[in-house]
This record gives sequence, C-alpha cells and structure tokens, in this order.
Amino acid sequence: MPWYAYLLAPFALIFWMITAIRNLLFDLSWIKSHRSSIPTLVVGNLSVGGTGKTPMVEFLVKVFKEEIKLATLSRGYGRQTRGFLQAHPHSSPEQIGDEPLQIYSKFKGEIPVFVGENRVDSLEKIHQTDPDLALVILDDAFQHRQLKANFYILLTPYSNPFFSDQILPMGRLREARSGAKRADLVVVTKCPDGLSDSAKTEFRNRLHPYISIDAPVFFSGLNYGKPYSVHQNVPFSGKVILVSGLADPSLFVNYCKKTFQVLYSFSYSDHHKFSVTDWEKIASSWSDLSSANPVILCTEKDAEKLKVLANEGKFREIPIFALPMEVKFESQEKEMLLAQIREKLGIQ
Repeated sequence: MPWYAYLLAPFALIFWMITAIRNLLFDLSWIKSHRSSIPTLVVGNLSVGGTGKTPMVEFLVKVFKEEIKLATLSRGYGRQTRGFLQAHPHSSPEQIGDEPLQIYSKFKGEIPVFVGENRVDSLEKIHQTDPDLALVILDDAFQHRQLKANFYILLTPYSNPFFSDQILPMGRLREARSGAKRADLVVVTKCPDGLSDSAKTEFRNRLHPYISIDAPVFFSGLNYGKPYSVHQNVPFSGKVILVSGLADPSLFVNYCKKTFQVLYSFSYSDHHKFSVTDWEKIASSWSDLSSANPVILCTEKDAEKLKVLANEGKFREIPIFALPMEVKFESQEKEMLLAQIREKLGIQ
C-alpha cells in the first residue's frame, strides 16, 4: 500500500461506516432481501475488479449448461444503456457491456444472457420470459443485498487477497473483510502453477478468521488457449502488439511475453472504451512495426470492442487476435467444488 493511502484513512472510515450500517440493516431485516422465483448463484468479490469473475462464470456455464437450463445476469458495467435487456446476435458492448457480450459470444447464444441494474426486478422479468430456467448465474452481485441468492461464491486473487487489502479509498475493498461471512465457498483465483499443500494451508489459515466455518476454500489458476482471429482469416504470426483493458493486466502481459514476441504493449483501465485517439495510437504502432508482420493480440473482452472499430473501418487492415483463457482446478478440487454447488442447488 503506498504511503499516501494513509492520508485517505478518514474517507475510508466514512465509507466503512456507511457500508457497515447498510449491511447491518440487511442482517436485521430492517431492509428486506428478496428471493428470486428462479434459483440463483452469485459469483462476486469484496474488491473492485481483477479477481477473475468472468472466467469463473464461464467455467460454471460450461459445466452446468449440459445438465440444466440456465442463464446469466449482469449489471452490464460500462454500457451506455439502462434497464433490462437480453443479448442478441447484433448486441454491442455499448448496449450490454463488454463482459456479458463476451459470455454471449463465447457460448454462441446457447444460453440466454441478460443485463439489468436491478437484479431482483430483472430476475422476475427473466422468470416471466422463460419460467423453465433452473438457474441464473449472476456476475458481480455480492454487494447487491436486495437479492437473497441461493448460493454465493466469493473470489479473491492469490497475489492480492482481501485479507491483505483495505477498504476504499485506502485500498480496493467495497466493504469490510467481514462481508466474506456471506460466502458459501471461497475460490482463490489466479494461483501460480504447482502451488504446494503447505502454501494452500497457510492461505486457508489467513482466510479463516473472515469466512464462515462451513465455507470450503478452493484454489484455481488460469489456462490460456490458442489465439484466434477476430475479424480476418489470416495466420497468427507470433509477433504481437498487446492491447489490454484489465484491472490487473500482469498475468496476461507476463504470459504473452513468455509465449510470443511482444513488440509493443498498450495497457488501459478495466472496461476501457476505446476512443479514436486510442485507435490512432495502436494503428500508428502497427504501421511503424509493419515490417515484422505483427498482429494485435488482446483479451476476449477487449476483442469485442476492437471488432466494433474494425467493422467501422478503423482496424480493417490490421489483423486482430484474441487470447482465450479459462479457469483451471486440480481434478479433485474441481469435483468437490461442483458437488457443493449441486448439493446446495439440488442439481441432479
């Protein structure tokens, strides 16, 4: 934590008091929480971004779409619309947000993908739209306490766990660490390969003061797939200009530097909306390095936004590739985690 963070302590205290009073009112039922007509599973965190929620949602969708009829619901962070919407083949990041569009595109419309700020109201509309749904997976609704979900998964990254963080604006926590008590299970994300049993035990011991005694802790990493072309049928050269809009781009950048020849790298904030100025800088870099035959390599989330620019003609001549990633668990932990979810939600 930088030294100047302590100057923000008075503001952090105010934020803590506001969130603590809010949580207390919900805990005492002075503010009501509502159950949905459809079983719900929340994937969330205590911190602001960078915990790997979207890969986790995609992991759960990939598993359970073969067993039950399900949908996803997100606020649609960064979209320029409001209200309840369903993704369709012509949806854009501006309409539904980059992460919901990524999920819709990845599963090619196999599952309904919805966005809506008011999760309780949106779930009722989803139920009216499709009463046969057996599960809705909600992205980033851990603090949306108007909804009483059936199951809560709390994510925390191995390199920056919530128990080492501070509340906003001193740190990145949206609420006090004690909020983790609401989790049915905890997934430690972005773990290094070959994490030892002793390291896992130490991490669990540091988590236990903050989580429910019945909440198991699982450890996950990331697998990167083969880059695929976003809008041109051209071969992947292996020489790349990186473009990333992530809360924490370090894993993505480090993997690319180890795997490909990175000629240049552009890093933007999470959910960044690419402007004409951004496009001009990226295009200029590609032009300057054109003799090396480079391609643009980005995350799947950013690929959706760059594809829009390409369709508008701005990146038409520049090959753009997306690097897919997915959550990975050790086999035994994966089965234990899924068994917990199936038991709690009654999935046979």
